[in-house]
Amino acid sequence: MVEKMKLLHITGPKDDIDRVMKQYISRYEIHFENAMTSLGNLSSISPFVETNVYKETWQEGQKLKTYLQGAKPYYEGECTIQEADEIIRGVSAMIAEKIEKQKQLEEENQMVKNRMAEIAPFIGLDFEVGKLREFHFIDYRFGRITLENYHKLQEYIYKNPYTLFYECNSDQKYVWAVYFAPHVHMAEQEAVYASFHFEDIPIPEDFEGTPGEAFAQEAQQLEQNKTEWKRLQQEIQETVKQQEKEICLACEMMESYCQNFEIRKYAACIREQDGEESYILYGWMAEKDAVKLEQEMEQDEKIHLVEEDVDEDLSVVPPTRLKNPKLLKPFEMFVEMYGLPAYNEMDPTVFIALTYTLMFGIMFGDVGQGLVLVLGGFLLYRIKGMRLAGIISFAGIWSVFFGFMYGSVFGFEELLPAIWIKPMDNIMNVLMMAIGFGALLILIAMVLNIINSIRSKEYGRLIFNQSGLAGLICYGFVAVCVVLFATGHGLPATIIIGVAVGVPLIAILLKEPLSHLIEKKRPVFPDGSKAMFLVEALVECFDVVLSYATNTISFVRVGAFALSHAGMMGVVMTLAGMEKGNPNWVIIVLGNILVAGLEGLVVGIQVLRLEYYEMFSRFYKGNGKPFVAFKKNKQQ
Repeated sequence: MVEKMKLLHITGPKDDIDRVMKQYISRYEIHFENAMTSLGNLSSISPFVETNVYKETWQEGQKLKTYLQGAKPYYEGECTIQEADEIIRGVSAMIAEKIEKQKQLEEENQMVKNRMAEIAPFIGLDFEVGKLREFHFIDYRFGRITLENYHKLQEYIYKNPYTLFYECNSDQKYVWAVYFAPHVHMAEQEAVYASFHFEDIPIPEDFEGTPGEAFAQEAQQLEQNKTEWKRLQQEIQETVKQQEKEICLACEMMESYCQNFEIRKYAACIREQDGEESYILYGWMAEKDAVKLEQEMEQDEKIHLVEEDVDEDLSVVPPTRLKNPKLLKPFEMFVEMYGLPAYNEMDPTVFIALTYTLMFGIMFGDVGQGLVLVLGGFLLYRIKGMRLAGIISFAGIWSVFFGFMYGSVFGFEELLPAIWIKPMDNIMNVLMMAIGFGALLILIAMVLNIINSIRSKEYGRLIFNQSGLAGLICYGFVAVCVVLFATGHGLPATIIIGVAVGVPLIAILLKEPLSHLIEKKRPVFPDGSKAMFLVEALVECFDVVLSYATNTISFVRVGAFALSHAGMMGVVMTLAGMEKGNPNWVIIVLGNILVAGLEGLVVGIQVLRLEYYEMFSRFYKGNGKPFVAFKKNKQQ
């Protein structure tokens, strides 16, 4: 069912909005409307625009909580927003110097890592780099060259007396090295090495000792910095831990105010005659919650609360929140997939829960496979919370029921006597009963459409729609005639048939002008020539008659899949050699898994198609606005 709502108008001093939100509104679920949009026709109204003054402190509090690993989520106690601000800022100031030192160490570590990355390729050079700088007649260059070009370079080095190439390290792509050349020939050698795409790599000026020694020194410095960083981290954690309870309470308070601050985007401000500014909040709340909130605010002199019942004259469309028993909650998924009901529309959750599972059971009747669906779906729903699994479990109950009706257990048709019927022994009866069952569901859908039309006060739809009173009389009378003929009874007089079928069809043919007439809409006839209207109406009327037939015949699949299930399991039993008296149990088990998985999926989809296209389309619009709570109640 759709939960009843009330529209609330809450006003009070502008600077009191945070207290109201924290003390009252945050404990309830409320769907806010934009007050500027709803009340924008007032001349003295303006948007409530402010910068979130709590956000910065809230962010600081979140940083402090990272040092409290394993802390309790909530502590008993209270503090004001001013106390919360002082606690968070005070602790942040106490650890600020240590955090700054940590940042400096992190920056230094990055520099050390960069130097190590520069040194690492040249660890193979067992010579002090500082002494290279003392050479007066020999120059050198550090760098790398691709492996392909290195093989080409080797021939040149072998023939060139003015250069020495020293390989330091290599991998699958590059060779890192240092080459030497006399000072007077260095420019010439640089040009030659450049032609082989030798990339120069500058070495830090403060590079001393061998590359291996320098790398080890940098690694040692890195470890020292990490040790110092951990020491500072431990001191910060100890400092924060000493005020764990106060910090957690302050963070909770600050988070609440920070989140509640967002209420301003829905609020509006209005200036009173005395110059004082007040806020206006405008939103929907469940009727039972609205009563409680009104009682709580009744003694608060700063707050003015007005409640409005849902009325068709309201300028704001009420939101929809479904409220069903826990057993039916999973089926709300199918309703939401089609569209939520409008506030004054019937909630089809109970209808789809009954009809979907019933049709599934008829089409998939097997005691053994049904029990697997019941247990498997129940476990998945309880463990994973999958709503589809809950639906499957519920549908499995009907599968077990019709399994007993058909006398089928894991495909064994002779294990149990059929309480009702054996599908494969009564093929035509099964198909005809499926069509009759479908006709009954279509009639029920028409009755639901009539109820929805009354609730929404759409009297044209109520009387002249193909699923309204006219359609119910026409389709229902034809269905009765078919039943009388099939059971061997006489039909009503021809004139009665003509009136009972013809008059409703004429009403459906002229539904648009007749609807406008009783609803007092102008013009009665749509724009355009009346002749063209009649042509279009005749085509639509023919389509209505055709749809009555096709929609009814569409339900033949209910019986067809009951036959299909029995047939597929019969094939499995034949392949397993059941007739020989020594069946292959592996084939039976695998066959049951295949049939249950494949047919279960197909049946689930086909039943949903029947729900949406043959029934929902007759009585249900699904154009409701979802109820979106500003803030869920905090779970203690």
